[in-house]
Amino acid sequence: MKKERWKLRADHYIKAYACLKVAVAKTEYSELEVAGLIHTFAFTFELGWKTLKDLLLLEGFDVATPRATIKQAFQAGHIKNGDIWLDALEKRNLMTHIYDEDESEVVVHLIKGTYYPMLEELHNHFTGLLLK
Repeated sequence: MKKERWKLRADHYIKAYACLKVAVAKTEYSELEVAGLIHTFAFTFELGWKTLKDLLLLEGFDVATPRATIKQAFQAGHIKNGDIWLDALEKRNLMTHIYDEDESEVVVHLIKGTYYPMLEELHNHFTGLLLK
């Protein structure tokens, strides 16, 4: 039996989340580790919204963009903090262009304090759905 696309992507999301969890657990970062944390956040976030999109399409919703996906996922009850998701969407592209040490400290704090808990909730949601 062929696995549904959203479930395959959810499996990838769960693996990406596990990498992010390890990165977030660190208390101090070298410059290279900061870059790694930002990159790990970015691809985990990307897999998160794309998995939501696949799930919403399966449920009959018509979503094409990340913003539309996030808004519909919030309305459908798949995510709790739509505003934080939209903020993360806006800031993820900016994060790839951080070269200043002060800016990178702000980004690390934002990922660890705001975006990681959001992605953890999604991880728990997907895990629960996959176990059904």
